[in-house]
Amino acid sequence: MRHVLSLLLLGAAMPAAPAAADTLREALLRAYQSNPTITGQRAAQRATDENVPIARSAGLPSLDATGGFNQNLLTSGNSFTNPARSLSVGPQLVVPLYRAGAVRNSVAAAETRVEAGRATLRSTEASLFTNVVAVYMDVIRDEAIVALNQQNVHVLDVNLRASRDRFQVGDLTRTDVAQSEARLSLARSQLESANAQLISSRENYIRIVGTEPGELQDPPPLPHLPTDPGAAVTKALADNPALAAAAKQRDATRYDVGVARAARSPQVNGVVSGTYSTYLGTLGGGSVGQSGTAGGLGLQLNLPIFQGGRIGAQVRQAEALRSQAIEAVTDTERGVIAQTRSAYAVWRSSQEVIASSEQAVNANKLSLEGVRAENSVGTRTILDILNAEQELLNSQVTLVTARHDEYVAGFALLAAMGEAEARDLGLDGGPLYDPLSNYDRVRHNINDRGDDHEPAPVATRTVDSPAQNATVAKTADPLLDTPVDSNPKLTTGATATDRK
Repeated sequence: MRHVLSLLLLGAAMPAAPAAADTLREALLRAYQSNPTITGQRAAQRATDENVPIARSAGLPSLDATGGFNQNLLTSGNSFTNPARSLSVGPQLVVPLYRAGAVRNSVAAAETRVEAGRATLRSTEASLFTNVVAVYMDVIRDEAIVALNQQNVHVLDVNLRASRDRFQVGDLTRTDVAQSEARLSLARSQLESANAQLISSRENYIRIVGTEPGELQDPPPLPHLPTDPGAAVTKALADNPALAAAAKQRDATRYDVGVARAARSPQVNGVVSGTYSTYLGTLGGGSVGQSGTAGGLGLQLNLPIFQGGRIGAQVRQAEALRSQAIEAVTDTERGVIAQTRSAYAVWRSSQEVIASSEQAVNANKLSLEGVRAENSVGTRTILDILNAEQELLNSQVTLVTARHDEYVAGFALLAAMGEAEARDLGLDGGPLYDPLSNYDRVRHNINDRGDDHEPAPVATRTVDSPAQNATVAKTADPLLDTPVDSNPKLTTGATATDRK
């Protein structure tokens, strides 16, 4: 039974949220429905599906009709031997009888590539969801950093005004005031950089999700992740969709070699033909012999004897492409292993950084309070206060960043293990896209007149979205305390129907 990620954020169990609030589940659903990367990959998969009926058509009977009309402009002799005009129509039915396995291998290759395309679609979904989580957490992180920097500017501005007042009464020196001024200017520049980063993150959110971010809610906890990188790699090698796609592409090339080799063998067709001809009254002798019919039934043998080395080159080419596909599997496997181990390392280290940063924030808060108290009795300078405030800000930013990194890396680890795809997410908003439905529709379709009409855009455009700003609605310093998360935890989803 597979371990999966399930974002079943049960509405009944969730506390009431503001109307304008966005959840991670909503962002995932919007991207799944309207992101051009995923909608384009679905179209590519539908195109891949068509290779199966194309391959099958080579083994099915074909019916053609030819016709011709001839008007002689210059005649010699009498009309019995050279009529003025003639018309002929001839249908022909060709039934493939023997193709030396070319059709069978071609169909098998096409079907295998369809399976590879489905795995690629799964990989695209996982990559898209990982990007959605990343941009979602980017906005949350950068909003928190902007809020912290705004608070820092406010605190330093108050410090500067107090320093100037104390300078006026002789309690401080000009040096103390200059230090406060310099630190405030630095804080303002840091705030501007944080504002620019927040705007960039919000614009990137629009690019991935398709809508501007509202008031983003904290994401739900991730399910239990592997306790060691070895277990994560084992799971990834078994279920990673990109690796599965590469393996299917490799398997398809084996059939390609069979198709190329079949060109060396004879091919046999059954042929049924007929002809109707008429001279449209221009043949001498009155109405006698003005038209005629003929029909035939036979076998057609095509025996390749010498093709100038073309067939041999095609076989060698197919074998080389198979070798390339084999190496591509190894390359993909290496990438999956590195991706899994890297995500695990970042996830684990971020957890350690979070624990240390929480302690640092609490310690720096106590330190700042102590430095201010000691300054009031003359044992600490203004510079000591400024340094303590900067250390508190730095630890708060480190904590915010670590929480971002821990969640993004955890989700990336799930994606590497094949547990962050559309079938693993409890997304409300209609049925999930089913690539099998289109394949079943076209696989045995032999209608030469069928088409799906002119395609219409599916992904939403963002040209009308407003330019983003760095306005932060959250209260200042939201991360000094760590409240208990009231969101329902994510379940493994191991009992889901599609996992049995």
